[in-house]
Amino acid sequence: MKNISKIGRILFAIPFAIFGLNHFLFLDFYIGEVSSFIPGGAYTIILTGIFLIMASLSIILNKYVKVSTILLSILLLSFILTIHIPALFDSAKWQFALIELLKDTSLLGGSLMIAGMIFDKEKE
Repeated sequence: MKNISKIGRILFAIPFAIFGLNHFLFLDFYIGEVSSFIPGGAYTIILTGIFLIMASLSIILNKYVKVSTILLSILLLSFILTIHIPALFDSAKWQFALIELLKDTSLLGGSLMIAGMIFDKEKE
């Protein structure tokens, strides 16, 4: 069972590394997607990419996973509230926004589950 959990943890983390790299590779795309009230523009996108890569590495290496998954959950919730929900009201973007909203909601749930499992394990 340990091996299955380890594989699951790694498979959960890999996309975050790719999402983080995308923040660097497709910076112009992300700048166009960021809501106007989010400060920092490109700097915020680059910082977000760094956070995603760091969270991925933390989860893969099994170091500081509880902290990383809680911070990752906060980041995903901020994406949902500041990017995806407002985009639902744009008639040109709502379908893509709905897909992204559901993806990040699912990832948020997974991140919270990992943090909860580690919290429960520490209590034992």
